[in-house]
Amino acid sequence: MPSKPSTQLETFPNPAPQRDYLVHVEIPEFTCLCPLTGQPDFATIVIDYIPDKRNLELKALKLYMWSFRDQGAFHEDVTNRLLDAFVKATAPRFMRVTAKWYVRGGIFTTVVAEHRKRGWKPAPRVELEQFPSERSTRG
Repeated sequence: MPSKPSTQLETFPNPAPQRDYLVHVEIPEFTCLCPLTGQPDFATIVIDYIPDKRNLELKALKLYMWSFRDQGAFHEDVTNRLLDAFVKATAPRFMRVTAKWYVRGGIFTTVVAEHRKRGWKPAPRVELEQFPSERSTRG
């Protein structure tokens, strides 16, 4: 049976709740509609989060992201709606959603929205190599 869009986000128990660790997810084929013109808008959505008790399940995440395909939404609105839904589903220690919108009318837009759990204090930052932007393959 073919998959279809879903508005349900599923989660699973954090396998290592005793430590802070980063989950980095890139979704390079996000699509929604411009609410003014009805034209498609395309973005790469990047989710960086430090889970607490729950993690996002990736197949459900894929189907959830697909559910925006026929919705009209401003870039700022959809980015914040994504963050709100992910935070509601997982209650993470920290989460950042970065939406890198492809050029439209000669303008690139990037929207970044963040959540921090009240009282959570991050460990001191350790500088490591940045994650490269992914293409369709690794290597």
